[in-house]
Amino acid sequence: MDNILVNIGKQLKRFRQKKGLSLKQVAEMSDVSTGLISKIENFRTTPSLQVLFKIMQSLQIDLSEFNLNLNNTRKYILIRNGEGEIEERDDSIGVDYIFLFSKNLSESNLRTYLVKVKQNVYRKPISTDAFELIYVIDGVLDYTIEDEVLTLNEGDVLFFDGSTPHALRNNHEKQVILLKVYLINKN
Repeated sequence: MDNILVNIGKQLKRFRQKKGLSLKQVAEMSDVSTGLISKIENFRTTPSLQVLFKIMQSLQIDLSEFNLNLNNTRKYILIRNGEGEIEERDDSIGVDYIFLFSKNLSESNLRTYLVKVKQNVYRKPISTDAFELIYVIDGVLDYTIEDEVLTLNEGDVLFFDGSTPHALRNNHEKQVILLKVYLINKN
């Protein structure tokens, strides 16, 4: 079910952008906060049914317009090099999130990304509704959790509760490549 809701968040963003509407415009039309809509579109939370319908009404879209097909009946997930899907995130300019896969588990949803952080990028503190695991594949990255700055090097692993505000900064000499896993609890 969470995969469907995440897919809906991605599609809501596409519908909004196709209609040329800003987050603020949709927020005003749907009586939902701009921040909540951004979190839904950027996979940081899943909407309640009531919120989803308010946003859909403001965008004048019907549930039948959504692609709810998850197409995964195999017992394994294999993602070949270059097959990830780039997700644009309004709150992370200069950081490319390449979606690799998502898997529903009995108590949570697992989402996995290859993340590329360009040079001279700072992303302000954000929080998520997930536990997060970061593995540094290549490069050096400064990661701030609350007020503590951690310098992560190639091969380092960081696991934390994403509800704690966290930021990243790449002031180092090259792009950083991370494997990032979100474990989102089902409520």
